[in-house]
Amino acid sequence: MGVLGNPFRIEILYAIGRGEACVCHLEALLEEPQPKISQHLSVMRDAGVLETRREGKYIFYRLADLKLFDLLRAAAQLQGKSPDEIPAVSSPEPCEGCPCPSCSTKY
Repeated sequence: MGVLGNPFRIEILYAIGRGEACVCHLEALLEEPQPKISQHLSVMRDAGVLETRREGKYIFYRLADLKLFDLLRAAAQLQGKSPDEIPAVSSPEPCEGCPCPSCSTKY
């Protein structure tokens, strides 16, 4: 199974969308523990699927190639999912409980 063969990694990619997200944002959004999320992010970053940007103590993750998001959406449609079931995220929404600069300044 490849890097994108793990369903949780696909969830992470949909959560990041066409924007960027930090681990604490993904933790609040996906309701999964930080170590689990970080492990999957590391695998995808090492494979070249994700890129990072540091802002103080926060590391923000984004897709290395936005075409991947479109490919994920097309694959979901081929699996018979309706457009309403497939995320079309431009940028993740602020997440309550996420202390990162992107979320805390929007509340």
